[in-house]
Amino acid sequence: MRHRSPELHRKRARDMRADATRPEDILWQMLKDRRLEGFKFRRQVPLKGYILDFVCFEARLIVEVDGWQHAESTGDAVRDRVFRNDGFRILRFWNEEVTDGPDSVCRAILGALRNTGE
Repeated sequence: MRHRSPELHRKRARDMRADATRPEDILWQMLKDRRLEGFKFRRQVPLKGYILDFVCFEARLIVEVDGWQHAESTGDAVRDRVFRNDGFRILRFWNEEVTDGPDSVCRAILGALRNTGE
């Protein structure tokens, strides 16, 4: 049976999808509808008490787009460890990386997707 997140987390994820940041919108336009070599991404996904910015379950890849508030975040380190222990790989990009070089960000994501055996 598939795990169902608490309603509060699902509502927060819906709110975050409706009020996405500009960098999240830019990246979503490049990831949605299997636009990146057919890989399916979901956005603002509640999982294990966290909300993931973008996730490709097929490749076990999480992509996070972070602002300054995430600099040296111990909470992010704990969160990353939780998901790495479950076999996920995590890529983090700063907002400016996405807005200034979305193609470079997508190349990095694509590289990680192609190297699923790492």
